[in-house]
Amino acid sequence: MIWAEFSDSLKWFFGAIRRSDAEKQLLYSKNKTGAFLIRESESQKGEFSLSVLDGGVVKHYRIRRLDEGGFFLTRRITFSTLNEFVSHYTKTSDGLCVKLGKPCLKIQVPAPFDLSYKTVDQWEIDRNSIQLLKRLGSGQFGEVWEGLWNNTTPVAVKTLKPGSMDPRDFLREAQIMKNLRHPKLIQLYAVCTLEDPIYIITELMRHGSLQEYLQSDAGSKIHLTQQVDIAAQVASGMAYLESRNYIHRDLAARNVLVGEHNIYKVADFGLARVFKVDNEDIYESKHEIKLPVKWTAPEAIRTNKFSIKSDVWSFGILLYEIITYGKMPYSGMTGAQVIQMLAQNYRLPQPSNCPQQFYNIMLECWNAEPKERPTFETLHWKLEDYFETDSSYSDANNFIR
Repeated sequence: MIWAEFSDSLKWFFGAIRRSDAEKQLLYSKNKTGAFLIRESESQKGEFSLSVLDGGVVKHYRIRRLDEGGFFLTRRITFSTLNEFVSHYTKTSDGLCVKLGKPCLKIQVPAPFDLSYKTVDQWEIDRNSIQLLKRLGSGQFGEVWEGLWNNTTPVAVKTLKPGSMDPRDFLREAQIMKNLRHPKLIQLYAVCTLEDPIYIITELMRHGSLQEYLQSDAGSKIHLTQQVDIAAQVASGMAYLESRNYIHRDLAARNVLVGEHNIYKVADFGLARVFKVDNEDIYESKHEIKLPVKWTAPEAIRTNKFSIKSDVWSFGILLYEIITYGKMPYSGMTGAQVIQMLAQNYRLPQPSNCPQQFYNIMLECWNAEPKERPTFETLHWKLEDYFETDSSYSDANNFIR
């Protein structure tokens, strides 16, 4: 491994953490100006990034590697090891925003209690073991509740309207879903299917759907940095599904959930093919397959054939939702009108508050040719490195460009 030279004693080395997670760590109240960490670059394999706290703002620098080994920010001065690099910049800022101080303090975000190990051989749990406490939201398929399992464990409970799915179809899909485990995917714990309403029990995300959050007072206060972070977290979960050859089929803000500590996770993956839906925003094809047309790729509308590339199209629509604070895409247009416009190569226009760089990513997702759309892995690193400073130096003044 490229970091084999590092020992556990190097408190400043944080390994493969995300840019946004580095910021959260550095902005922890006990860190002071000059606090820093070094992390692996996701987009540039074999390279590293330096993240530094400067008066309440986190700044990032790309640490480049020499062909013959060693590291540098500017070719004016190079280092054989990262230890030497850190030693130098703790003595002088030498062009950095500040001189490096103490290594960043590590804080741990608590992981949700996972009861799935208790239900690994018993999918179906006793309905009486679930207590519904507070309704978090509702939709076309039913309601979502905050609940308690066995009077001890907080969980989320999705209650499905009678007739919204065939329990046998769902259980087949759930068997696959339970084996998909990633920090940016909602973990499925257990089910209650022996009577209506069907219960789907998952980890709890207290702030509800991303769609509702974006439209709320709290959501209206976020800005581009947080919006890009949301998109990057969703792309991370989707990149995992991509690596497992699994398709979501209904990626949208309504199917992303918001938890504590600015955590966002993809939910309801796989359920689209077992739901029996009936809604005016759903397009019903001649094969009687119903689609959320405003989020669905044109080729999936035409042929009913879904792929990870049709999920990428939907991700582009999700980016539109994020940047517009939950605005309905193709507002004022019916599903039939959207289909007609897409056939004429129409695309959602650039929102007034949307940077060109962000809109370009959306347009890549909406390439008419599915094969030309980016992978979720590519989308993930593009969003992770969206604000990454290119640490080229001006030798004249040693400031970052």
